[in-house]
Amino acid sequence: MVLKTWDPFGALARVDREFDRATWRTWGVGAQSRYGVVPAVEISRDGEDVVVTAELPGVDVTKDVEIEVDGRRLVIRGERRNQREEDRGEVYVRELRYGSFRRTFLLPEGVTADDIDATYDKGLLTVRVKGANPSAAGPRTVTIRPVEHAAEIESEPTDETEPGKDAA
Repeated sequence: MVLKTWDPFGALARVDREFDRATWRTWGVGAQSRYGVVPAVEISRDGEDVVVTAELPGVDVTKDVEIEVDGRRLVIRGERRNQREEDRGEVYVRELRYGSFRRTFLLPEGVTADDIDATYDKGLLTVRVKGANPSAAGPRTVTIRPVEHAAEIESEPTDETEPGKDAA
């Protein structure tokens, strides 16, 4: 008896692969342009620093990656190029993604580009933001103020009219 796992989305995945193959043959556009490159990241704390680590295997960071600080945003952008496309024959399975990417992270106030260091080793880009630990400031209590309402004024009947009677 042969046991086989059942994938409820298997037929859909096959249709998706066939569509990729057909569009690649016709227009030279495959899955990488539909899904793009989105590097996986890990954000961690190291003392008072925040460390952003991005997976960028096969990327030439000296030519194809740029890191900038724009206001309170840390922007990592670049491109993973397919260097070997012209050397290959027909591709049967394409799971590698090529193309441009951009990841943006919000920085705490007061962080400047001088507070940021970046290194690249064995396919990992590590960006260290010095003194950016958002929890270093500690929790803050916000006081809730009650809303003051204007005093309600009740009107009372005057001597000239009595309730239920018309004034003549």
